[in-house]
Amino acid sequence: MKNRFDLIIFDWDGTLVDSIDWIVHCIQQAAVRHGCPVPTKQATKDIIGLSIENAIQTLFPKVDSTVRQLIATDYSQTFFSRQISRDDLFPGVYDMLEQFRNDGYRLAVATGKKSSGLHEAIQATGVADLFCTTRCSDQTASKPDPLMIDEIIAELGVNKQRTLMVGDSVHDLQMALNAQVASVGVTCGAHPAETLQQYQPLLCLNYPTDLIGLL
Repeated sequence: MKNRFDLIIFDWDGTLVDSIDWIVHCIQQAAVRHGCPVPTKQATKDIIGLSIENAIQTLFPKVDSTVRQLIATDYSQTFFSRQISRDDLFPGVYDMLEQFRNDGYRLAVATGKKSSGLHEAIQATGVADLFCTTRCSDQTASKPDPLMIDEIIAELGVNKQRTLMVGDSVHDLQMALNAQVASVGVTCGAHPAETLQQYQPLLCLNYPTDLIGLL
């Protein structure tokens, strides 16, 4: 894959940041507090990457829309009650991003988070200067719609064939397929390799830092 790409788009939660277990906990606790059936850990992992609205609708399809909104609000309040820092990045991620930036790659984030949440997380982890642009679910269409990727490519003026999407969930890799860009799956987040491989990634790696030396 050396010299094949100019732009690397990363998912955030579960790809760069070790946050999956915390997301699962926050959603399960919100369900308990509002008297709803508690989704399993894997069912909750399966919605990570979607916008919060789509995620809650998927997990609680029979719940009244007002209660779903309460669950979403409860989830967000609990999730942001814990301040993150650079230590929440997977080991070596900061150095990897810095190396890729210094090597001339353009870096971006495409996430199901809302823009206010991503801004806070990027500032808290100290990686703001490493990314050229970001796209969040409240700015464009939710994954797996390809619009996030399409808008990033258009903004940065990069060839689609020179773009790589890196993510930990089926929603990331399906979005890449829909956008007709190459992808790499990482198994440190929501889904295992055997699930991600159904979406035709170039590789499935344990961590994003395994990309070092491959690009």
